[in-house]
Amino acid sequence: MTSKESAGRSVLLLAHTGRSAALRSAQLVHHSLTEAGLTVRMLASEADDIKRAGYDLDPVEAVHGSNAATGVELVMVLGGDGTLLRAAEIARPAGAPLLGVNLGHVGFLAEAEREDLSATVHSVVERDYEVEERMTLDVAVYNNGRNGTQPPVRTWALNEATLEKATARRMLDTVLEIDGRPLSRWGCDGVVCATPTGSTAHAFSAGGPIVWPEVEALMVVPISAHALFARPIVVSPESTIALEVVPDTTAGVLWCDGRRMVELPTGARIEVRRADVPVRLARLQRAPFTDRLVAKFALPVAGWRGRGGGHDRR
Repeated sequence: MTSKESAGRSVLLLAHTGRSAALRSAQLVHHSLTEAGLTVRMLASEADDIKRAGYDLDPVEAVHGSNAATGVELVMVLGGDGTLLRAAEIARPAGAPLLGVNLGHVGFLAEAEREDLSATVHSVVERDYEVEERMTLDVAVYNNGRNGTQPPVRTWALNEATLEKATARRMLDTVLEIDGRPLSRWGCDGVVCATPTGSTAHAFSAGGPIVWPEVEALMVVPISAHALFARPIVVSPESTIALEVVPDTTAGVLWCDGRRMVELPTGARIEVRRADVPVRLARLQRAPFTDRLVAKFALPVAGWRGRGGGHDRR
């Protein structure tokens, strides 16, 4: 692709500037994209951090605020899943797809690894990627149940909305409601409400099932619940999940993707439902989700013969 063909194209580059690997990678990505004729846009604070570390980013379009992704064709993210979740806050309202390059540990949301960086940049320049949409959650918090006079606090999540106890000394006492009907009451450490994307994150750590991304469903996973009925639950994507902090017990706290926090007094009510606005992820290859699980979790598959009867050598 020539520079003339690339004119007018722009990519927002986000990086975990606390990692030296991300600083070096950001410079490489910046130079490769600008040489191909694309405009590289960066958050001004991140660009300043990288320049102070001695890396050249000339020219760069420095931007500020939540509208940083408006008009870009892609948001490229250098870091781990935490960096990508931060980037989702910027990319989601603009409808821009996210492409993650993993510089962290598991990096389940990332599409590429650091050693594949040059090939990844080439795919971006050539637009050699597909875009898939991932379900997100709308979350509303009512401080005094539905009968309160204050408007609800509204937020969202890509992975999960997690109700947690506010103090380590006491369990959280909560009632679960599905589609307007009470289902169970738990004394617990918390409850995770997750999307299929989040099924490999906090919900998985709490004992929930792994759900393939193309399956449309919502999950409810109690954490250390003291009750007979305390198994993970999978419900319809059209369901509304509600959690109420029982009055006159202990307060709680709500975390969405580990980034957005809302304090919950006793008597508070959380309503979780499927959101209308998805997060868009750029995919470089259409490998089966099974292969992603095996690679990211280093799962043992030695001895597999497959349909053809051959031996797997991994």
